[in-house]
Amino acid sequence: MDHEAVFECEYADAERARRVERSVAVEVGDIDGDRTTASLDREGATLTVTVAAADLVALRAGCNTWLSLVAVAEDCAGAVAPE
Repeated sequence: MDHEAVFECEYADAERARRVERSVAVEVGDIDGDRTTASLDREGATLTVTVAAADLVALRAGCNTWLSLVAVAEDCAGAVAPE
């Protein structure tokens, strides 16, 4: 893959990060395509989402997909306090 975007999501504690990671991890490998892949890594309270793509259009689409999945997982897991 020629292009990559890395997103670090920091949470109040490791348990919240773990909840989001476990919610999103089930999608890794299932929604990857020929032009995009994604991976997750968590260290303590920080979740790292890496999206790799063959071209910029695929990278944008992959980033939108994965950031949306993380946002939904945060809402459902109560990982982020409402504003």
